[in-house]
Amino acid sequence: MRTYLDHAATSPVRPEVAQQIAEDLVGGLGGWANPSAQHTAGRRAGALLAEARARLAGALGVDAHEVMFTSGGTEADALVVSGRARAVPGGRLVVSPIEHPAVLDSARTAMAELGAELGLLEVDATGRVVLDSVARAMAPSADAGRSHVSLVSVMTANNETGVVQDMAALVARVREASGAGRPNEAGYVPVHSDAVAALGKVPVDFHGWGLDAMSLSGHKLGAPVGVGVLVARRDLALTPATGGGRQERGVRSGTQDVVAARTLALAVELAVAEREEQESRLAVLRRRLLERVNALPGVHATLPEDTDHVASTAHLWFEEADAEALLMALDLAGIDASAGSACHAGVAQPSHVLLAMGFEEGPARSTLRCSLGRETGPDDVDRLLAALPAALEGARRAWKVTHKPHCEG
Repeated sequence: MRTYLDHAATSPVRPEVAQQIAEDLVGGLGGWANPSAQHTAGRRAGALLAEARARLAGALGVDAHEVMFTSGGTEADALVVSGRARAVPGGRLVVSPIEHPAVLDSARTAMAELGAELGLLEVDATGRVVLDSVARAMAPSADAGRSHVSLVSVMTANNETGVVQDMAALVARVREASGAGRPNEAGYVPVHSDAVAALGKVPVDFHGWGLDAMSLSGHKLGAPVGVGVLVARRDLALTPATGGGRQERGVRSGTQDVVAARTLALAVELAVAEREEQESRLAVLRRRLLERVNALPGVHATLPEDTDHVASTAHLWFEEADAEALLMALDLAGIDASAGSACHAGVAQPSHVLLAMGFEEGPARSTLRCSLGRETGPDDVDRLLAALPAALEGARRAWKVTHKPHCEG
């Protein structure tokens, strides 16, 4: 029996969702038809798409016209960052240094190819945005002249550590720094949040926080890989990079996947309805896990217990341990987990999130993210705890080999 502790990457498809997919594909609803077609099957599919959009909007507490379907959170992030860079040429994109690569890489690409400026917010040792840094990051550089901030983007919950931001306070600081509190006021600055790691884990309040855009992904919630959503105010100007059929408000062209849209609506409804129950249950498992592993020598919880965090993620760092060797040993022991750091071209890199939090490169390379889900139970935690000491011992032997001093002479 294997233990799956990588729900922050992808969660299994929920049985209710799988059943709906099967019924949609082989049943009589006709969700497989092109929803833009004018014949009977197309009109039926169009009605199903509208229904999915309305259900999703209801679960999120937003308006249906604010919901745009995408292939996932990564595309939603890229659409809003690059869309704002194109809509406001030469504008300033302000992001935190712990964002998902979909935001950071899109912002850097906008700098290189579209002439956008980049402003970085500061984070403290827990990864929370330093609110006093908002005005500084929004201020243009001395040699750039006066440029309008085209977007501020901060993720609600971090996908690696699970730290949760105070989004309402952050939006308030943006409004204060811009001097404009309403979208129709001169100098108004839109705020976007990647809420992929937050939805179903903590309360998410698009309108209550004052957001202008928000990204979500289905495969973290029990929908299949390949469907997500960008929630955006109707008057938020986004200029797409490509043309096409101008579906989804002209921001994302292409035939909409009605079956996938319906899976997302169902998965979000279920996740929102179960959030409080799952949060309480997983908090107990997370606390149990951290109490036991913190007793091991050289093992540390990345976040202090009093830090706002999602209950489903336990993030650890290790002294003098090879993360790849640790993951391999856990995998052989039947444990699926992740390091929580980026991997480029097959070479493990230190976590940019931990580096931004002030960690040295060594600890930022030696991490373990154990992310729990609705299928996770006490036995899964016990299996990890049983396997971790031996896996860690092997990881430390591997670290000593790679860090062995070279002999001179």
